[in-house]
Amino acid sequence: MSALDPVAVFRMEAAECLEAIEAGLLDLMHQLDNKDLVDAVFRGLHTLKGSGAMFGFEALAAFTHHCETAFDRVRKGEVAATSELVAAVLAAQDHMRALVEQPDADHGDTGHKLLAQLQAAVGGKTATPATAAAAVTAPVQNTSGKNSWRIRFSLPASSMANGTNPLGLLDELRDLGECTVRANTSAIPPLDALTPTELYVSWDVTLTSEQDRSAIDDVFIFVLDDMELSVDEIDGTVAIAAAPAEAGPARLAAASVSPAPVPAAAVPEFRPVEAVPVKREAPVAASQAKAAENVRVPAERLDELMDRVGELVIAQSRLSQLAGASTDIALRSVSEEIERLSGELRDTMMVLRMVPVATLFSRFRRLVHDLARETGKVIELVTEGETTEVDKTVIERLADPLVHLVRNSIDHGLETPDDRLAAGKTEAGTVTLSARQAGGEVIISIKDDGRGINRERVRAKAESSGLILPGQPLSDQELLQLIFAPGFSTAAAITNLSGRGVGMDVVKKTVEALRGAIDIVSVPGQGSEVSLRIPLTLAIIDGLLVRVGSGRYVIPLSAVEECLELSLEEDLRSRGRSFISLRDSLVPFLRLRDLFRTGTKPDVHQKVVVISTGTERVGLVVDQIIGDHQTVIKSMSKLHNDVATFSGATILGDGSVALILDVGHLVAAGQQQEAQLRVAG
Repeated sequence: MSALDPVAVFRMEAAECLEAIEAGLLDLMHQLDNKDLVDAVFRGLHTLKGSGAMFGFEALAAFTHHCETAFDRVRKGEVAATSELVAAVLAAQDHMRALVEQPDADHGDTGHKLLAQLQAAVGGKTATPATAAAAVTAPVQNTSGKNSWRIRFSLPASSMANGTNPLGLLDELRDLGECTVRANTSAIPPLDALTPTELYVSWDVTLTSEQDRSAIDDVFIFVLDDMELSVDEIDGTVAIAAAPAEAGPARLAAASVSPAPVPAAAVPEFRPVEAVPVKREAPVAASQAKAAENVRVPAERLDELMDRVGELVIAQSRLSQLAGASTDIALRSVSEEIERLSGELRDTMMVLRMVPVATLFSRFRRLVHDLARETGKVIELVTEGETTEVDKTVIERLADPLVHLVRNSIDHGLETPDDRLAAGKTEAGTVTLSARQAGGEVIISIKDDGRGINRERVRAKAESSGLILPGQPLSDQELLQLIFAPGFSTAAAITNLSGRGVGMDVVKKTVEALRGAIDIVSVPGQGSEVSLRIPLTLAIIDGLLVRVGSGRYVIPLSAVEECLELSLEEDLRSRGRSFISLRDSLVPFLRLRDLFRTGTKPDVHQKVVVISTGTERVGLVVDQIIGDHQTVIKSMSKLHNDVATFSGATILGDGSVALILDVGHLVAAGQQQEAQLRVAG
């Protein structure tokens, strides 16, 4: 198995860094005076710039440097954090992402335009590396407004090999003020014992700066865990050795080898290595242990492993069937052990595939921010239930539908600030994204406190489009579901946000492909809520294997509440809509034998499997309950796309195929059939 490409690893880490920067910027937009958020964004930009330069993404490093400099000025109090600055860096962050993905592409003058926008937001030119270096070259005597520090540090032996450049750290210290750098070379071994890739030098730096201790800590923030660092404040006057600005990295050597004469009283006595003991092995071991806690695995490898686990489950089912028909005690014992192990492996694999919906919800903060600026509306995004976990495939396929739903809520649902104030509402509209688990489903809701769905406009549009007949009676839910019809839109004009009638159609098709359902609740003047009911996983489920006639079917076990026996008297009741009495409540039941038109006579001892779908409980009458079954879900062929009663198929132990019942569609179909029988009878 080949190692990952270092550039590919950088791109993954850069994507995470950009997400963190974006999250910090969006938080900062609401808390412009929050110094911790400013520092967090600065550190993210600093990391991205340094990593980009190390991996050869020079354009990214150069562009990011300007954004980093702008936030450095905010940290120092030279300029204030404003919404214009945050918006400029957000726009620049999109360009950074493009420079990561396509470093060699022609991006035109996008970078220059963004930097002009950034410069206007800051209110002046951003500092350049040359001017920053020149600012620390002249010898300046300490005054009452400056602090003097003695900084002694040593890095792990593997620092250079791991990409840490001590010259960069020294340059950052020089940017803080006037400093003298001395290199301690006493730990360098003889030439025959020297390892070229290891670092043996430590440093003693005397710094005079207007910055406080936290600025020094920020220089070492990314290597602090693995290094030895001592920072002591010095009282008195410190003379600074001058170094040519144009010398670049060579100025370190000049300061280290032949520093300018310094008065004896100006600098405390220099003690070489005793003051900074170097402990190399322990930090490296700690770093390796920390790195071993998390391992990056490509998603396609997880998918491949999931396929292998599915095949194992099918083979285990075959073994269990053979063992059940055998009298060999040893074979049965081995079969039970393999069944246990395969079940544990399946559960572990399912946990690996589960991803918190926070990874999905976090994408919409930027979308809402951009739409608020585009529409002129004041919008607040609220997220709930971010820790709810869903199969990663579900997360990936829900991204686009949720984008359409959020855009629809903002464009059609939320009113303008003036309209909201006139209606007695707050100026800011609220869009709430929430997720919760209900049995084997996850319910993701998009709710707004806007004007609600105008039912008269929906009906008028549906009649003019030929979707329904004029005056055709529809239930409220049927009327609201019309907004998901292909080409349906109530927008008066086509805009960047809506009007083409394709967004909600995409939502419906995607949710149905995931074996899910959509519920809509809308109150005029108060807002709307669209709920997506999605299975937790699309790979392996626990199922209840049943027989209806001569066919075998699987009912998702997460939907099953209990199983009852159907007596002959209850079975002979009216054929319109049948009910069973279950703890003082009536539960309707559907005869799957009639629904599937098996043409067989019912068994003497029929069973009722009580399932729950949404807020309704329904019983399914089957001939036999065979038992639980680990169900590996296989997709139906294209020829069966229109068969909504079944959500998929699975392979049984004997090699035959069992269809998986789609509980939601099955109940709807059964209710429709019973209504027709009731009308006819």
